[in-house]
Amino acid sequence: MSSRLFSSVLDIATPGRFPRTQKWIWRRVYNLLSLFWKDGDWRFMNYGYVGDGAAFPLRPEDEKERAFIGLYQQAVEGLPVEGARVLEVGSGRGGGARYVARYFAPAAVTGLDYSPETVRRARSLNADTPNLTFEQGDAEKMPFADASFDIVVNIESSHCYGDVEAFAREVARVLKPGGWFTFADMRPKSQLSTLDAQLAAPGLECVASRNISTNVVAALDAAEARKRERIGRAWFLKQFMAEFSGAKGSMLYKGLKGGSVVYVARRYRKTP
Repeated sequence: MSSRLFSSVLDIATPGRFPRTQKWIWRRVYNLLSLFWKDGDWRFMNYGYVGDGAAFPLRPEDEKERAFIGLYQQAVEGLPVEGARVLEVGSGRGGGARYVARYFAPAAVTGLDYSPETVRRARSLNADTPNLTFEQGDAEKMPFADASFDIVVNIESSHCYGDVEAFAREVARVLKPGGWFTFADMRPKSQLSTLDAQLAAPGLECVASRNISTNVVAALDAAEARKRERIGRAWFLKQFMAEFSGAKGSMLYKGLKGGSVVYVARRYRKTP
């Protein structure tokens, strides 16, 4: 994929522009990635997060994924996850949901993803985690009853949606009173006020908001060598994967580094 074509795809997929086309494109992108990128240890699809303080504990087998796990650690740290029913919307290949299920003792974790192939891949990659399930479904019309979950997690997924306001209303609907919604994603700096309005669903109160762009760039730097090694294997998708993964020199990396793209982390509480 040429850089000009990739730039055109990003323009179409910018949140708020051509929403139906955007949703169609992202579903097919993730279907193709799941069909052709079959690495058995590739469970994460986020850009990652490296914290400013002391490192959180990980089992030795998970250390190689520390940069990517960090985005989930910051998302759920301090929340009442133990014994809770947790939903991740936009769960991808399932690494984040698996981390929460294995480390925080929830009653159950459900991953929801729009891409059928990605759901199939997630089920295969994470079959070793008994309290974890994956379902195919639309973030804007979730296949769950009202007040089904104590915590909803949404990591680096909402920029793919056609209607973010509908997604936020669905989050409020499926959360139990007093439940938590933890969110992290990137937007062009000029669209942050739009994001504020889109996530302001009735019943959801924003209780914390941070700009974590520098932490995400640190994670991209930490994962660069491993990422480049993987990209080198996919010669036919090399340029696309460099852009998609936020490798150094990519448009996304430059945007986060320069401040034209902002990565935010937020927490919302549903009115009790």
